[in-house]
Amino acid sequence: MNGKIISAILALALASMACGFSVDLPEGPKPGPEVKESITVADPGSDETRLTLSFGAGDLKLSPGAQNLVEGTATYNVEDLKPEIVKDGNHIEIKQGDFKSLPPFDDMKNEWDLNLGEAPMELTIYAGAYKATCELGGLALKNLSVRDGASDVHLSFSEPNRTEMSVLRYETGASDVELTGLANANFSALMFTGGAGNYTLDFGGELKQDGVVTIDSGLGNLILVIPEGTDAKITVEGAAVNINHDSGWFQNGQTYTQNGEGHSLKVLVKMAAGNLQISN
Repeated sequence: MNGKIISAILALALASMACGFSVDLPEGPKPGPEVKESITVADPGSDETRLTLSFGAGDLKLSPGAQNLVEGTATYNVEDLKPEIVKDGNHIEIKQGDFKSLPPFDDMKNEWDLNLGEAPMELTIYAGAYKATCELGGLALKNLSVRDGASDVHLSFSEPNRTEMSVLRYETGASDVELTGLANANFSALMFTGGAGNYTLDFGGELKQDGVVTIDSGLGNLILVIPEGTDAKITVEGAAVNINHDSGWFQNGQTYTQNGEGHSLKVLVKMAAGNLQISN
């Protein structure tokens, strides 16, 4: 029996076996009654407070104005999304259940609406595919770290941060991310890492110290907004980058400078490919 006949027999056997049985896939979670739960975390009264928010898919809203460290509500309709508060000394984490194992499904509701207090803290946000509006102006953030997946985020500092921030770190994927009022964040170093997405970094506000910015992006669109009168230098690394800039910027090779007074910004942009708009 030659090889072609054997292959044909095997194909027919596998086809007949496939018709003889079926695979029952596990059912995903089904939404239940909507639950709205209050969240309150007392201020531990320490200059070393670390607050971590671990959020899955859904809608996240952060604002200042809490009398405690955290005040707000969580609304959900899947039991696994019930928030949990974990305290370990000065480290407080508000997290959800096993959201990473939850497949996407219709009619899921998952919303956090939280107010943060004025106590000095280090804030870390972990999130998946979510939509977020975060107003962090007027807080006292010593460090800020955000790590998310596919997301739609607007994060702003409409008022000055009330303490010096050592590092502002943002890591994201294929997302639409807009960061505004960044000068008000009062950072020493800002590190932004993105995949293939649309990113806007707006350095509006008032620089209280010199800032060093590193941006590492894959294929995407990047807009840098640095107000006129800000002393700034932008260096671009990337051969396949289309660069446009407003008037007032002076180009020398892959370096763009804007003359100004006061504290300065030094920005290094590493892009694999894409579009870069430098605006003021």
